[in-house]
Amino acid sequence: MICSISGEVPEEPVVSKSSGLLFEKRLIERHILDYGKCPVTGETLTTDDLVPIKTGKIVKPRPVQAASIPGMLGMFQNEWDALVLSAFASEQQLHTTRQELSHCLYQHDSACRVIARLKKELDEARTMLSSLERQAPMPATTAVSSNAYAISNGKRAATEDDEFGPDGKKFRPGISSSIITELTDCNAALSQQRKKRQIPPTLVPLDAIERYTQLNSYPLHKTNKAGILSIDIHQSKDLIATGGVDMNAVVFNRSSGEIVSTLSGHSKKVTSVKFVSDGELVVTGSADKTVRVWQGSENGNYDCKHVLKDHTAEVQAVTVHATNNYFVTASLDNSWCFYELSSGLCLAQVEDSSVSEGYTSAAFHPDGLILGTGTSGSIVKIWDVKSQANVARFDGHVGAVTAISFSENGYFLATAAHDGVKLWDLRKLRNFRTFTPYDENTPTQSVEFDHSGSYLAIGGSDIRVYQVANVKSEWNCIKTFPDLSGTGKINSVKFGPDAKYIAVGSMDRNLRLFGLPGEENDAAMEAES
Repeated sequence: MICSISGEVPEEPVVSKSSGLLFEKRLIERHILDYGKCPVTGETLTTDDLVPIKTGKIVKPRPVQAASIPGMLGMFQNEWDALVLSAFASEQQLHTTRQELSHCLYQHDSACRVIARLKKELDEARTMLSSLERQAPMPATTAVSSNAYAISNGKRAATEDDEFGPDGKKFRPGISSSIITELTDCNAALSQQRKKRQIPPTLVPLDAIERYTQLNSYPLHKTNKAGILSIDIHQSKDLIATGGVDMNAVVFNRSSGEIVSTLSGHSKKVTSVKFVSDGELVVTGSADKTVRVWQGSENGNYDCKHVLKDHTAEVQAVTVHATNNYFVTASLDNSWCFYELSSGLCLAQVEDSSVSEGYTSAAFHPDGLILGTGTSGSIVKIWDVKSQANVARFDGHVGAVTAISFSENGYFLATAAHDGVKLWDLRKLRNFRTFTPYDENTPTQSVEFDHSGSYLAIGGSDIRVYQVANVKSEWNCIKTFPDLSGTGKINSVKFGPDAKYIAVGSMDRNLRLFGLPGEENDAAMEAES
């Protein structure tokens, strides 16, 4: 006769009328008082359902362990150990339960934020729709002209008819269907050309790059505010544009070794500089929150054509579309703007409400329908230019994404951040190789494919040139150039035409050119002829 609760012989046995189970009287009465049901079957049970059983007095034999003091101490020790293990298991279970509860609460909070954001976007869409319906009778030409900008003294000034949306932001006309057709046609033409394109025979071979050394150092910027932050090269004219900490951009003729023009007008450092089409236009972005478009004149100087003030924080990047009719700017205000070059009109300003990090780099895909941006929050985002939708997102970097470059074949994307350079396969949307050339305290500032897509340059505390391979093959480092500025920070690296030289900007005032010894003399002879 064993108690169904304690598993021991009961001193006052009772039997349940309904289940026929045997219990210790004091244990089952306590359980009924607390729960009101049978502990084994779960059926309703009262004390009236218990029938006492009369038995002779049972004398329990003393266990062997209790026959001596050492035995009793051992028994107590075993019971204590079992109690400690049981308490530990309970703590583990409690910790797991707390983690599951925290995860559930986090999911609930995330869902609430998503719902709130969707409601906000819905309200904004409804407000914008009602605003557009009110403007529907207005002719298209009038709608564009109402958002156009007057040109005054070579600079774009906002007209009195600028319209603001219900959210207080300027109304953007958007990327029209005719522009989308133009972008699509350009994409089709460039894609077709790329299939037939071969590596030019004039491209500098691998063994020549291994023999590159510094050719010249040109002091283009001011000494009191040293530092070249951005470089761009006009491939056909062999012009080099630099943007500096001294608030100036400089257009430099490499062949003659002379400064063509100094572009002054920004009130803070020039963070990005780009040539357009035939080199007669230059676009600069600055930490003063403005973008300037500069027009080349007959006397060789560049005059400011537009001053664009659509951003509310530092402009970090400028990239020009393959049509040479449009360009994009990226800013720390968490938005990028799509501009028409001729008028300086901002057609679209795209903000990503899902994150709060600003944009630190941007580049168009060679075919022009895809835009890549890097954020201060270590994220790389790929955008569809036609719909302005975020179509892909790459995570994995540490620190701000300082540079971004597409390969000419259209398949590879290189991104630079504090932790090094990552290579992404755009066909499978995955990272297939990572370079960590420097220690954890040295960020990578620049990454750039050459115009043929055969070489990749990386800038950090030095300059490294890699031979471009495929996804499975190894990308070998073929040359490392030391930082001759002594600052330990290379901000920008660009390949010249056919990779015949490499232009480097660092935190001193000098533009440095690396190439084969004797090439500078050939360039000078070409300029004289």
